[in-house]
Amino acid sequence: MARSLWKGAISFGLVHIPVEMYPAVSEHSLDLTMLDRRDFSPVGFKRYNKGNNKEVTWDDIVKGYEYTSGEYVVLSDEDLRRANPEATGTIDILAFVDADQVPLLYYEQPYYLAPGKGGDKVYALLRETLRKAGKIGIATVVIRVKQHLAALVCVDDTIVLNTLRFADEIRATDELKIPTKSAKTAAVTDKELKMAMALVEGMSEDWKPEQYHDTYREDVMALVEKKIKAKETKTITMPGKESARPASSNVVDLVALLQQSIGKKPGKAAAAEAEAEDDDEPPPPRKSRKPSAANDEEEAPAAKPRKVASKTTERVAASAKPKKAAAKAAPAKTHAPARRKSAA
Repeated sequence: MARSLWKGAISFGLVHIPVEMYPAVSEHSLDLTMLDRRDFSPVGFKRYNKGNNKEVTWDDIVKGYEYTSGEYVVLSDEDLRRANPEATGTIDILAFVDADQVPLLYYEQPYYLAPGKGGDKVYALLRETLRKAGKIGIATVVIRVKQHLAALVCVDDTIVLNTLRFADEIRATDELKIPTKSAKTAAVTDKELKMAMALVEGMSEDWKPEQYHDTYREDVMALVEKKIKAKETKTITMPGKESARPASSNVVDLVALLQQSIGKKPGKAAAAEAEAEDDDEPPPPRKSRKPSAANDEEEAPAAKPRKVASKTTERVAASAKPKKAAAKAAPAKTHAPARRKSAA
């Protein structure tokens, strides 16, 4: 586990719970290095003094607030701590609310909270209280130099602090062209909604986070291995001609698209078939009505597929007696060898 990035206490009422904060996520992004395309040397960045253009080491860097153009107030880490010691060392719970009242749009970054020294019992008390009440704690906390709104959420046996965005950080949707329920251009029919619900139900499954992974990163790494094996590490692939995109239309047959999505052919025929047959199994083959005493020779002509000129002739052929069909076929089989013998 990584080192704790914050130590302090959870405070609600007169209760203080010593805790340590740990990052809850680790990102697996593509770590790409910028190169000079002329000789493929890595491109570096230097921290330099804008007054004399000389490089500055980390030990010589301090923070400052520009209160007027070119003038700064120097603020050390101790200054930032002393500005509000309680805020910088306390997760102050302000209220308890139902979890579903906080939209997902507000959630930002999760952190694990572990009990500090001597804090096991009060930590467990808060955890079980959150679990039994079905609530989350809304709190404020200062991490580094920024105060965050936060939600304390009980996840299994761990209390998770998830930083929240403040209301004024959420942009309004007024400028977006979002259709309303009453808009004529976005009117949804009962049939479309029913088909969409069928698609959702067909794709519904239990949440299994381990089955999802970054396939794009895997594909890029596979391309890296391919270029290494082909000794094309210094080859710059230039963009080719883009394939023509299919023409878009303003009129979309949503029902047809939904039917295709759930494995059906679009059209009226598919709608009729949907009521009579199962989606996953093909329709059973038609069985000809044959006498139970029929022999193998009688069954042979029925097993061969025949082209039917029309539905009418198909019905006539199906209603024909198999014995007569076999009787007509028998002479053709017996006379052909006789003609070949005489010719020989």
